[in-house]
Amino acid sequence: MKWRLTGRFLATVVLVVILVIFINIFVLIALLIAQSAFNKPIFHNTETSAEAFTRLFQDEITELNNHVTISEKGKKELDKKNAWIQILDENGKEIYNYRTPNGVKKKYTPTEIVNMYKYQEVNVIATVFISEKNLNQKRYSYFMGFNDPYINKRVLSYDSRNVVQMFKVGSIVLILLDSLIALFIGYLFSKRLTSPLNTLIDGIKRMANKDYNINYESKGIYKDVFYNLNNLSFQLKSSEMERKKLEKMKEEWIGNISHDIKTPLASIQGFAEMMKNTDYNFTLDEMREYAEIIERKSLYMTEVIKDLNLSTRLKNKKLLLNKNYINLVTLLRNILIDTLNDTKYSNRNIEFQFSEETIKLDVDEILIRRAITNLINNAIVHNDEDVKIIVSIEKKERTQIRIKDHGKGIVKDELEIIFDRYYRGTNTGESHKGSGLGMAIANDIIQAHNGEITIDSVIGRGTTIEIHL
Repeated sequence: MKWRLTGRFLATVVLVVILVIFINIFVLIALLIAQSAFNKPIFHNTETSAEAFTRLFQDEITELNNHVTISEKGKKELDKKNAWIQILDENGKEIYNYRTPNGVKKKYTPTEIVNMYKYQEVNVIATVFISEKNLNQKRYSYFMGFNDPYINKRVLSYDSRNVVQMFKVGSIVLILLDSLIALFIGYLFSKRLTSPLNTLIDGIKRMANKDYNINYESKGIYKDVFYNLNNLSFQLKSSEMERKKLEKMKEEWIGNISHDIKTPLASIQGFAEMMKNTDYNFTLDEMREYAEIIERKSLYMTEVIKDLNLSTRLKNKKLLLNKNYINLVTLLRNILIDTLNDTKYSNRNIEFQFSEETIKLDVDEILIRRAITNLINNAIVHNDEDVKIIVSIEKKERTQIRIKDHGKGIVKDELEIIFDRYYRGTNTGESHKGSGLGMAIANDIIQAHNGEITIDSVIGRGTTIEIHL
């Protein structure tokens, strides 16, 4: 996978570089052709070239009183260029000169004129160009020399076949050389770019194999990707820890439920076997006593099963609410009365407060009663008998129900999971058994009414639960 990714990127870089080389060659040839066609450089200075100056100077050559001469403007241009001129007649004899240096011949044969043009065979240090001028049906040639070390002229002779062959060979060598260079540079760049990608792929593979101990340094062009990969790894690691924690709680809860159901079931089975056995002769009072125990154990098991069924339906949102417009103050008062009428809790110190006598809401009365009863019972069984519990209701922007006690409080670790399913408190103040779903059911019921429930607790100072509907 690594080599395949690197190879593809490398091939792309090489193709791009080769394409650029071909474009550069094409542009260079086009420029050379254009320069040759127009006989002037593409990138030229504002100054006219020496050869062009020589050719254009014929406009300054005139005839005066049957004598060939140059204009005053032409003389000024020659002075400016530090150049000289020598005009010859049709026989190669000098008929006019201006600023010619010593040593320049006065008459030239045709061969000498050709040599002068091609090979610069002149007895002075100068670069000489040749041109001609037609005056009155006569043809005059003229030499123009430039005393400038930066002006040079070379005559090039070549065989076009050799040039074509050299161009072919040179092009092949150039392409091979540039391809090797591009290959090397492309490999370096691809290695630099694909190495982080390979690291990212390895990290994803590790996470796919549930190895979440990943923390890469966020740098380079992929720094945002590395940052998000680290963040994803952290989130997955946290989720995995939470899942294991929940799985452990679930196993413990199932064990507790199994034990809680097994104990009353064993009592029911034992008393039923005794009552069925003909070896025993029980009195009517004894039979009623055993029947009462069986009934009590059966009711307990029924309540546990109801909790399981209700929790499942709430979790899967398959429970339809039967809402009615009721007075919550009356509902809370009846809940507290029923709680204090229970012989187990008749001596508890519970106070009821309300801001007004009538606070009505559209709720499912049975479910809201169940939720609040669970929360009040939780405050009772997890605290000592003398702890004061205050239940209050207040009408604000939203209706607020508060259950507050000044008891033992809840440790932070338990506070974070108190509304989770399968959680069962550890600091119960009295023998208490149940499904462990009471707080989770209360939370689900409040959320089903589009409300919210919060809890705040400090060890040794008590717990406050607030419901907003």
